[in-house]
Amino acid sequence: MISRRLILGALLSAPLAACQTTQAPQAVAEADPYAGWYIGFMPDKPHDVPLVDRRRMDPKYMRQTVAYMGSEKPGTIVVDIDERFLYLVQDDGRALRYGVGVGKQGFSWKGVASVGRKGVWPAWSPTKTMVSLRPDLPRYREAGLDNPLGARALYLYQNGGDTLFRIHGTNEPWSIGEQVSSGCVRMLNEDVVDLYERVPTGTTVYVKRNGRYRV
Repeated sequence: MISRRLILGALLSAPLAACQTTQAPQAVAEADPYAGWYIGFMPDKPHDVPLVDRRRMDPKYMRQTVAYMGSEKPGTIVVDIDERFLYLVQDDGRALRYGVGVGKQGFSWKGVASVGRKGVWPAWSPTKTMVSLRPDLPRYREAGLDNPLGARALYLYQNGGDTLFRIHGTNEPWSIGEQVSSGCVRMLNEDVVDLYERVPTGTTVYVKRNGRYRV
């Protein structure tokens, strides 16, 4: 059986993150950028999910139930790019809120989409745009702890076609609450596992910027 030490070693060897445009902050980008970020593991298959020490994060980005005044129907997902929050709307004037990382300036996407498909520990391939920006990127990465899509991914579709934007896990927990990616919405792995279990394929997703989701 692979030890927990080796599992974290796999994380340490990960050189990239999906839609990545930034590296670890200088404060933690030392010999071990993951030092102190993980405190245990959540059972999962085919890999256990490393659990983040949330004391290192701003409390507002912790998963929590909040009052919600929006007009979206219960069961829909609302991503607020400006606030760095993802809301899963409930049926009692409340929402389950998660902290997220979003696209950097000029890369963020907004609009109305649906969850076209869902992936458990998905494989990953970079888009043509990502390759043009980072020619050194591998063209394919198998599922695993070092995969930039993390433990789960929700693939956003419009009119039956893949938008190439995803809501996915990340192995860079310090990026939650930051504007760091090439457009995808990233969540802590334990949070995206939680969201994955709550929403079916076909769920409507509103991605807002400047208070609007219409292009």
